[in-house]
Parts: sequence; C-alpha cells; structure tokens
Amino acid sequence: METTLRGVGVSHGVAIGEVRHMGTAVLEPPAKQIPAEDAEREQGRAHQAVDAVAADLIARGNLAGGEAQAVLEAQAMMAQDPELMADVERRIAVGSTAERAVYDAFAAYRALLAGAGEYLAGRVADLDDVRNRIVARLLGVPMPGVPDSDEPYVLIARDLAPADTALLDPTLVLGFVTEEGGPTSHSAILARALGVPAVVALPGAGELAEGTLVAVDGSTGEIFVNPSAEKKAQLEAAAAERKAALSASTGPGATSDGHKVPLLANVGGPADVPAAVEAGAEGVGLFRTEFLFLDDSKNAPSAEKQVEAYRQVLEAFPEGRVVVRVLDAGADKPLDFLTPADEPNPALGVRGLRSLLEHPDVLRTQLAALAQAAEGLPVYLEVMAPMVADRADAKAFADACREAGLQAKFGAMVEIPSAALRARSILQEVEFLSLGTNDLAQYTFAADRQVGAVSRLQDPWQPALLDLVALSAEAAKAEGKSCGVCGEAASDPLLACVLTGLGITSLSMGAASIPYVRTMLGKYTLAQCERAAAAARASDSAEEARNAAQAVLSGE
Repeated sequence: METTLRGVGVSHGVAIGEVRHMGTAVLEPPAKQIPAEDAEREQGRAHQAVDAVAADLIARGNLAGGEAQAVLEAQAMMAQDPELMADVERRIAVGSTAERAVYDAFAAYRALLAGAGEYLAGRVADLDDVRNRIVARLLGVPMPGVPDSDEPYVLIARDLAPADTALLDPTLVLGFVTEEGGPTSHSAILARALGVPAVVALPGAGELAEGTLVAVDGSTGEIFVNPSAEKKAQLEAAAAERKAALSASTGPGATSDGHKVPLLANVGGPADVPAAVEAGAEGVGLFRTEFLFLDDSKNAPSAEKQVEAYRQVLEAFPEGRVVVRVLDAGADKPLDFLTPADEPNPALGVRGLRSLLEHPDVLRTQLAALAQAAEGLPVYLEVMAPMVADRADAKAFADACREAGLQAKFGAMVEIPSAALRARSILQEVEFLSLGTNDLAQYTFAADRQVGAVSRLQDPWQPALLDLVALSAEAAKAEGKSCGVCGEAASDPLLACVLTGLGITSLSMGAASIPYVRTMLGKYTLAQCERAAAAARASDSAEEARNAAQAVLSGE
C-alpha cells in the first residue's frame, strides 16, 4: 500500500528505487584488561590506526576535490586531535585495549560537547564516523560506508558522514534519505554539489525495510513508500518536464520582465570551478578560502600557495564578479595557529573576522595574496569579511584591505542579527553586503544548523529570517549599494523569487542549483516576486510562508 512520509528536501530531483541501508562498523568493542607490558604496543596500534584513517580521509578529499575536500580534511584533523589522543593513551596505560580506549575517549568527548552545548556538538555525525573508522581498523572489520550493489538504489542512513557523501557514485546512488541532519548540514550541501536528490530529518527512515521501493522528491521532501504505477508515472513526467525546462534555460538570471538578478556560484576551491562554468554561473558569489588553511592546522599557507589557488579561480571568470570570503576559522573549523583551545562556546567566541583581527599578520598575508592574484586580470574582485557584528568590525576590515593595497570592493557578511539590524551603519564602511543565511538562521533562532531536532528553525522560509533579509536589502538600497545572498537559501528556486522580491540583488548557490533557479526566476515578473515576498513575510511559520508565496506565484 502506498504511503507518504515527509522530511526536509535539501537537493532537487526525483529518485525512484529500492532501499539499501548504510553499513556500520562494530560500534562497541569488548571491554577487557590488558597486562601493563602490552600498553606500549597497544598505544602504537592506536596511533597507527588513527594515522591510517586520517590519511584515508585526506585521500578521499583529494579525489572528491572542492568543498568536500575541505570537509574531509577537517575530519582528518578531528581524528588526530592531540587531546583525544592523550586521552586514548591514558586509557591504554590503565589497562584498556586500543580499540576500547578509542571508543571510550570519543564517547567522553562526544558527551562533553553535547553537555556544554557547543557548536561542535553539531558535528556528532562526523565525530562518530571518525570513531567508527578507527575502531573498525583496529578490529579488522569492514569500514562503515555505502553498501555494495550492482544495481542503482536509494540510500537510507541515520546520518551521512562527509566521507561517505563526498564519494557517492550518482550512477548507483539515485538519492538518499537520512533521519538526522538539516538543510544546511555538510551532507545537504555536498548532496546539492553532487546533484543527488536528498531528503533529511525524516523520523523513522531507518525503519524502511531493505528492498522497499520508494520514490524520493528532493524538492518537496516527500518520500512515497511503495508508490503506485500512477504516482511513479506522475513523478517521472514531472522530472522529465523539469529537465527539459532546465535544458532550455540559458543566459543571465532575470525575471520575466527583464529585472536582472545575477546568478553566482559558491565554490570551495579551484576544483569547483568547472561545474560552475558549465552551469552558466555569472561569477562567484562565495569563494570559501578555508580549503587552503585546513591542509595544515598548525601553520598558515604561504603567500605563494595562496596566490596560485586564488588566481586559478579568478582566471575562470574574465569580466565576471568573484566575491572572496577571507578565512572563516573557529567553531567547527578550528586551526591551532589561530583558534583559542579553551573556548567554552566557540560559535559565540573568537571566530571569523574576530580571529583575523587578533592575528593581523594572517589577514594581511591573505589580502596581499588576493591583490597579487588579481593583478592584470579583467575580473571584478570583491572581498568580504565573515561574522561582522557592527560598524567597528566593518571599519577594521576595510582599513586592513586598504593597508594591503587591495584594489577591490570591500564587503561584510550578514550572519549575525545585529548586522542586519544595523546594516545601514555597516554600509558606511563597506560597499556591499552578502547574507550567509545558514549562520544567520542559526544565530537568529539559537538552533544549531547540524542538529536535526531543530531543523524547523533552520528553515530559511522562517518569516523572522525573511524580515532580517528585508532589513538588509532595504538598507543597501537606501545607500545605493548591493546586497546578495550566498547562503543555501538561494538554492531554493521558489525562495529565490521571494528573495528577489525582498530586494536582494544577486543570488549565489551550489552550481547544480543554478539552472533550477534561473528557470523559476524567468517565469515571473518582479512585481509578482514582490507580492510573493510580502505574502511570505505576513505568515507565521515557514510552511505558511512557503505556501503563501506559492499561492501568489501560481495565481491562486
């Protein structure tokens, strides 16, 4: 019998296939005492396993490239965390086996983070995956990961670690569904980059029996269990129609009456550029530079290495706009040379621009490298700071850009509610704003972006978040400056129309989403987008806002 389940759709498309479940390693090794003379040998085994897992994660990152590479390298750093390894050694010294010591040390760290309410608690899926990989290697059992199958399937998991998502084979994995996660989790972002339909935060997903036929709609978040022939035909027809419309959609982003809305790409490094160019991106709206710094958590990359990487991206968009975000370290991306080790709550501490202002040499080197990389290129370079809280932050960043001799526009990211509320003040110091809706939602609703239990508050359709977007856009318009969105909200085609109606001047997203957004925008006039935006803001919940905007645009 056909039944319908609903989660959170995070990656467009329809997948129809049989369920296969993610394999897991043996989670809890037996607890047994070892003689004191074996402690040194067990500590050696633990170190070898940790180093092997870290090397495997880095190798997977090199294969995946781009944004996935940065995520996997961060996981490798997690595996080799000195404090964790010291705890493992201590446990072995008092009689634990290597595998039990690893299991218990990670469990203690996990509980500590969850109990403290730290931002890093949102990386539980990543932490558990690292633990399972180390324990599996020590026990000599298969690594956790995607199932072996010769036939395409829909993957079901409690959560997907970046190491699994990054190397999914889209020819075999038709789509995936997870119980945990949210619309801005690492897995969701990587799914969009891969172009794999995905639904997250679906309670009870793990109860779907192996081999069950399901249809996954990554746009609506609906899962049809044992779909009827009629439902399958309906979904396949809709998918074919959508694909045809996407193929026919080319050129710059604009509404049907010619109001231009540049569609830009979010990239994590040079490896992401070909997909952005192929999708018709008009430039880069968010160039995340962290990938360079995560290679070595103890030392910043040289100026020469930075210049080479930046120039590769800049050269790909002649006459285009490339917006570079300077290093956003801290919270879930700690760096030994930059990030305080003893912060009780890193997400609310020294991260982003705050870190760079405490280490001006790191900021100075990066800005000088960007200036050198752009020399002689016909590119419109713009540089922005993450985690700007007020005018003082914006001024400090703009001053640093000028001191570095950077010939570019300077901007500020709006990720903290204070920046949206005081956007006009901030715009006295910088030339543009860019809204990072992922973090802006997190800080507005006190809802960790990685925790499935609060995913409704991470929904970018929340009217309160739309109010902050509107405030920022109105401030920019009053100052005659631009205000873009580079958070994942821009990848939702319907929401892209609403954002345009709110006054947003450019939209930046994962390359795979650009054709969907271009097609949707081209169907409606600016006035229709403005009416949809007003209806969404007048609502009291994310679902009501989405439905209200849809009703306006469909003429209901």
